[in-house]
Amino acid sequence: MTRMQVLVIGAGSIGRRHAENLAVLGVAADLISWRGYSAEMLATRLAMGDVQGVVIATATQIRLALVAACAAADVPFYVEKPLAFQTDDLALITAAAAPVAQRSVIGFMMRYHPAFRYLAGADLSDTYRFGFEIGHDVTEWRQNWRFSDSYAAKPTGGGVLLDLCHELDMAACLFPGLALTGVDSLGHAAYPGVDLASQIRLTAGPATGDVAMDYLAPVSTRRITLRGTERLHDFDLIAGRYAITGQGARELLFPFARNDMFLAAMTDFLALAQGNAPASVDLVPRFDLALPSCALIAKAWEARRFTGTIQKDIP
Repeated sequence: MTRMQVLVIGAGSIGRRHAENLAVLGVAADLISWRGYSAEMLATRLAMGDVQGVVIATATQIRLALVAACAAADVPFYVEKPLAFQTDDLALITAAAAPVAQRSVIGFMMRYHPAFRYLAGADLSDTYRFGFEIGHDVTEWRQNWRFSDSYAAKPTGGGVLLDLCHELDMAACLFPGLALTGVDSLGHAAYPGVDLASQIRLTAGPATGDVAMDYLAPVSTRRITLRGTERLHDFDLIAGRYAITGQGARELLFPFARNDMFLAAMTDFLALAQGNAPASVDLVPRFDLALPSCALIAKAWEARRFTGTIQKDIP
């Protein structure tokens, strides 16, 4: 049997991870650096007819042409988040992707975190206040990595709201129909137009809440807090502490490795790309089904209101 062939466009850390995971899953992965490549070159490659899928792990602002090339060749794609940061661009990408939308996915891999999956299956109808928080010191993020040299430092496509938007996706999954009420952001004199901290205020029916993210926290933070009239879910995803107090009080255990989420997301993509049902039917970030999260992210980015400036030295 011929091995499935997938192109991975973008040879940064996330592209390399996807290529390695594809190899683990028995797929022939061709890792291509975006430098010197183009959408026209991708279209020519896809016209050969031997590629069954494409992973798009490039900068956000250049994805429209790549998505359009995949759709024109009837080749499904796995595109990294965020899909777009402006609603007009999101509409163009959505239209371009239509022929393969039901066989393509968006890289919201936190949907595969076992603690999040537990919450997605829980009764949260009593929730009146929700909070999602993520933060880390961007100057200590990765070895041999500088913020100023990265995509995150660019006013178009950069900033913490886009970089750490998994929390917005999780909020949109747990509380469908979220409405955006405002976004307060902190900037930096060295990086005009780039948010280093953002707080997104949201409503969902009778519940209100926020998603907060920053590049400043001296101690890495990732937390989900859901306050209800019957119970409180307090999930610390960094410490691995998952506590429920109130009715049914208990501590939960969700042992897993981070790469498990990437592998699970890729497995679902490969299934969809081959016309099969994915393993994660309820939460798979299929392109057409994940668009509400993408719309929320784009609206939040456009609604940012810079209310202050960070003084921390961020090289």
